[in-house]
Amino acid sequence: MTESSQEALAPPRHRRSYAAQVAREVLLRWGARIGLTWILLLVMVAVFAPFLATSHPLLAMGEGGLMAPVLAHLTAADVTLLVVFFTAVLVSFLPRPFWHKLLAVLAMLVISGSISAFTVSPPELVIYEQHREAEAAGQYDWVMWAPVPYSPKDYLRDFGDTGLEAPLSEEIRRHWLGTEENGADVLSRMIHASRIALGIGFIATGIALGIGIIVGGLMGYFSGIVDIIGMRIVEIFEAIPTLFLLLTFVAFFGRSLYMMMIIIGITSWSGYARYVRAEFLKLREQDYVQAAVACGLPLRSVLFRHMLPNGIAPILVAASFGVASAILAEATLSFLGLGLVDDPSWGQMLNQAVQSSSFNWWMAAFPGGAIFLTVFAYNLVGESLRDALDPYLKKKA
Repeated sequence: MTESSQEALAPPRHRRSYAAQVAREVLLRWGARIGLTWILLLVMVAVFAPFLATSHPLLAMGEGGLMAPVLAHLTAADVTLLVVFFTAVLVSFLPRPFWHKLLAVLAMLVISGSISAFTVSPPELVIYEQHREAEAAGQYDWVMWAPVPYSPKDYLRDFGDTGLEAPLSEEIRRHWLGTEENGADVLSRMIHASRIALGIGFIATGIALGIGIIVGGLMGYFSGIVDIIGMRIVEIFEAIPTLFLLLTFVAFFGRSLYMMMIIIGITSWSGYARYVRAEFLKLREQDYVQAAVACGLPLRSVLFRHMLPNGIAPILVAASFGVASAILAEATLSFLGLGLVDDPSWGQMLNQAVQSSSFNWWMAAFPGGAIFLTVFAYNLVGESLRDALDPYLKKKA
């Protein structure tokens, strides 16, 4: 048998999808690797925060046998994040399209969140020092503490008067990054604050993407009067200052993380709408789109199954920068003292650096460094995506 006939009878090689090719090109760049490493580290810290920084022992052996006090204090959000994380890990190994995996993760988010809201009920009154006192009294045979044995709202009342302390200033209880004005451990609060930073970035950007894709797709596909009206709406929303709108809503309706997410999302969709409109204006004249219309496919199939996957590239680049902008907006609001009241936030801790008469360097360096690294990581990923997707840059290379 000749070589040509063997090649003809050989099974066809598996060809990478466009998404896989883009992902491979992005990962070849050092900037993307560094940025994704930091983002994945933040995701891991945010998901496992209840086990990394808590005043409740992970395991304890006492008169009642083996106990896991930390599990009794898990909230509905903690359980939902854990379930969604492990679901995402499992579906990532399945040979399914990316959109199917994303829908499976979103479905699990809704299901686990709904079930957890009704079944998970942590104690309303939390006594953070009870397990430290029990260990000191000899009630436990052995105890396994978390790497950071302090909860973010544990103000260490059993140690007497507590307040701002520099890193490693106490010999009895070592705080690697110091304490804040109420005596809570800074490292613990930074670990739990990563949830707010990631949550407000992804959810606010997700809201903006959803609105922008729908409005931009309709403007680009229909053109004409729909495009004219849509562009006027886009210009109206672009004229709204996000920060001042956030300040106004906080003044009238109080401080709420969900309100921040919604406001940031509904004021930042106009940029995505412009990108989608430009791509759809170009793609609607393509032969495969005309063929889909001629076959009588429904509008949603033409827009979101045939056109959107081919015009998603610039939107992904803009979304990576949008996540960074949302994190900065929340940090700015918290730094001004108008952020969340009791929940830890990097911007809130940054605000405490200048609250007292002296400058507390550790309250500026560590939260400020986390904000800088996170925003920088998203910018690195965005630039790598842009370089991988831009055909002109590929030609120059």
